[in-house]
Amino acid sequence: MFIPLPFFSPMDPLPGIELNELMDYLFLFFLSSIRLSSFLISSPFLGSKNIPLNVKIVFSMVISFFYFGYISETEVNQYVMDNLLMIVIVEAIIGISLGLTLSIWFSAATLAGEKMAASTGLGFSQMVDPETGGQTPVISIILDLFLITVFLSLNGHLIAIDFLFKSFEVYNLSAELPPLSLVGLGIEAAGAMFYTGGLIMLPVVGSLLMANIAIGVITRSSPQLNMFSFAFPVTLLLAFFVLYLSSRTIGNAFSDLTKNALESVEILFVGSK
Repeated sequence: MFIPLPFFSPMDPLPGIELNELMDYLFLFFLSSIRLSSFLISSPFLGSKNIPLNVKIVFSMVISFFYFGYISETEVNQYVMDNLLMIVIVEAIIGISLGLTLSIWFSAATLAGEKMAASTGLGFSQMVDPETGGQTPVISIILDLFLITVFLSLNGHLIAIDFLFKSFEVYNLSAELPPLSLVGLGIEAAGAMFYTGGLIMLPVVGSLLMANIAIGVITRSSPQLNMFSFAFPVTLLLAFFVLYLSSRTIGNAFSDLTKNALESVEILFVGSK
């Protein structure tokens, strides 16, 4: 049986969206990707210099598709067009604030590693840190990798991206500057960085302090002993032994650090529940 196909004349409109609506959707998609792109640039792991810029751009564009629905109903009016530059700046500030806050929290591992290296004499063993481009002790790099591993294993990166999704419910697309509470969030992260870094390095530094006191008593009673050739190997072996014993404790501390860092930004970016 032959079923005739519908006939469209050249004057009939074709089904689909109009070109003006398509341009509006592309424009909103560009605005929605700014917040995520800013976060990827300044975040602890995804903003690493080891990840090529092309990968970051593609990654941010792909993820933007998933939370484009949060702002797809936003109307592109004259207010948005007149304040376009200010809206882009505000979106970048919000994304960078979340990324830098997590980076400050994660700097506790670097701080603890540098203090451990200075106490044990391992400060001479330095490598080029790909994150900063400067010379960093090896212990700091190892602790940073340890913290990133714990962060990824706890799906912290997915939780942080989810915060960006839900932040559109608190901070809509507007030309108004974000509240000054973002500055307080950074100050709180800085204080927590020093506190957490001190707790992480306390077992190693405390044990080395007791070892140095014992070595001082020994060298005082036996002045013929060479201080450098005797004390340096002992403190070095003791540092590795204490790090081995406290590896599980450091892992739990990094887990708590990840939890506290995400909870500190949850209320500000997601809102109180």
